[in-house]
Amino acid sequence: MDVIVLGGGLMGTASALFLARRGVRVTLIERRRIGAGATVASFGNIRRSGRHLSQLPLAARSLAIWNEAERLLERDVEFRATGHLRLIFDEDGLEDMKGYAEAARPLGLTLEELTPGDLRQRFAGLGPDAIGASFSPNDGSANPRLIAPAFADAAARAGAQIVDQCPVQTIRHSAAGFALDTGKGVYEAEVLLNCAGAWGDAIAAEFGEPVPMESRGPQMAVTEPIAHRILPVVGVWARPHGAYLRQVERGNVVFGGAVERVHVAREPGFAHADPARLPEQVAAVLRMVPALRDVAVIRQWSGCEGYVADNLPVISASGTTPGLFHAFGFCGHGFQLGPGVGDAMAELIATGRCETPLEDFSITRFAA
Repeated sequence: MDVIVLGGGLMGTASALFLARRGVRVTLIERRRIGAGATVASFGNIRRSGRHLSQLPLAARSLAIWNEAERLLERDVEFRATGHLRLIFDEDGLEDMKGYAEAARPLGLTLEELTPGDLRQRFAGLGPDAIGASFSPNDGSANPRLIAPAFADAAARAGAQIVDQCPVQTIRHSAAGFALDTGKGVYEAEVLLNCAGAWGDAIAAEFGEPVPMESRGPQMAVTEPIAHRILPVVGVWARPHGAYLRQVERGNVVFGGAVERVHVAREPGFAHADPARLPEQVAAVLRMVPALRDVAVIRQWSGCEGYVADNLPVISASGTTPGLFHAFGFCGHGFQLGPGVGDAMAELIATGRCETPLEDFSITRFAA
């Protein structure tokens, strides 16, 4: 079997690796550089807490791979299972947390529910006016700048062909499979896996499968390096836009959230951070960690992510075209899922089935 994977972010590169490990002949095509899209703009959160319940089995599959990432990829991608702490500042947040914790428990996610006293004892200095928190000890973070290149290199070692800076001009389909006309020639395969991120809906639409999706960009920032004191990833149970932060081992504090994501034009597909919205983010961060008050912000950035109308990704075989598969539209929540998505898609393509339930993510949910 020959497979073309279209898109060189985390989803595409992970799929390429796991397909190659199953003995499939794989060509990955990326129009820019590997990992330069939504993946590199990611916060790097490896979070199950608060995730849509239907995603938890896939998130568990992915977490098992994250725990083996250094061995699998033969390099350190800075995955650290430091835990994920979510602070609660109001009764709505407390109600959300308790309801979610109860619903998630049968699906394999157990959250530790912390009182203000627990929080002060275990995480001094974090959320001093919080009325509670949840803690997921096995979650954590990784470096989004390292992960897609690491998966691509591992895929290449496993036999995959990696072709970047290769824009696709047309996609042709016949009984024999797919032919992609690109800036570097024609590539053909029996199977096409659409991992084109914020451009994935355009590929699906070419095959009569429109998906209600728009492109948005997060607003991210990072501080100067300071002494390393914040071990877990920290978030907030909040409606609608909770802030989040983590401190990397070099000392910098990466943060985002608290403001609405901006709409992004598909071309050129790059969003710009808005400095005017930084004070709102900083205020949210200081509520979480007041000790950061005098720390300098040294950089802001954004990216381009695909947001599906129902806030769930598309992960499935095509409903219209044999040999076509989709994995896109992760709504800003895809980083944790990436390795599991790649493994699941490789299983689905190679065997026609998947042990992880994917029914809620089928593209056929949008069929007329």
